[in-house]
Amino acid sequence: MHTIVTGGAGFLGSHLCDRLIAEGHSVLCVDNLITGRLQNIAHLQREPRFDVLDQDICTAFDPGRFDYVFHLASPASPFDYLEHGIETLRVGSLGTLNLLELARRYGAKYLLSSTSECYGDPAVHPQPESYWGNVNPIGPRSVYDESKRFSEAATMAYHRYHNVDTHIVRIFNTYGPRLQSSDGRVISTLLHQALAGEDLTVFGNGSQTRSFCYVSDEIEGILRLSRSKEHYPVNIGNPVEFTILECAELILEVTGSRSSIVFQPLPVDDPKQRRPDITKARRLLRWEPGVDLRTGLGLTLNHLRRQSAQAPVGEAKPLPRLEGTPSWAQSACS
Repeated sequence: MHTIVTGGAGFLGSHLCDRLIAEGHSVLCVDNLITGRLQNIAHLQREPRFDVLDQDICTAFDPGRFDYVFHLASPASPFDYLEHGIETLRVGSLGTLNLLELARRYGAKYLLSSTSECYGDPAVHPQPESYWGNVNPIGPRSVYDESKRFSEAATMAYHRYHNVDTHIVRIFNTYGPRLQSSDGRVISTLLHQALAGEDLTVFGNGSQTRSFCYVSDEIEGILRLSRSKEHYPVNIGNPVEFTILECAELILEVTGSRSSIVFQPLPVDDPKQRRPDITKARRLLRWEPGVDLRTGLGLTLNHLRRQSAQAPVGEAKPLPRLEGTPSWAQSACS
């Protein structure tokens, strides 16, 4: 297949690019690098089936004929979407509509990466796909929550009105190599604090819960959904639930750190609990995660240590990026 991955230089996007290339597909990574990093895809720069397009998808563009678009572009961590609130709303609305229109034009398949944030601070636990959520539409987090809810509505509309073959994955907390230390996500923040000998920051009293899915499990679930006949949202996440305090204590154990745990005020609209009901994924996709949190933390820790051992550490050499249509799309259109 000729595939497009928007947000392909981000955490999840880069892992998806790796998997698609490994399976023999051609990949056009589309990213304007607001939150993505060239370091995440530098190892693919000599791969002949991989191209990079520096493009803001909120501006209409035409990459040429393709078979599948995986729409992962969006600031996704709390620090990023709170800093880039307007950009987050634009990519979830204008960007989503532009990509759906491209998929319609070329008869391509389309997968939207949505989020467990669609459930807000849930009053139903665990969260099934049928739950409509408890979201504050005007709170600080609404720039992300509502952009994804709009994206889901637009995706279903293009399926209903234009018969686009669409899929929607609701992603729960995912972690693994390539997470940025400064993005505010639980695992990356606590791991880096532990390795640096800093106090581990826990908000509230640490009793709020999350469910953490290792990145390889997440990518496997996304790909299985992309090849299914299911058009409605599907939860892809780990149903094993941890309190934030339990997570911090496990990270101290895994890293051997002697750091202390300190408590800070809970952010506005921070969900009290989050756990996916993956009955649908098990039934339709025969998918469930296989990497437990302790194992996944060890794998992530090994990556961080290898990364810190590399010298010199500095900015990655910029990749040659396309200014227009990739070579494979040109040949497909000729």
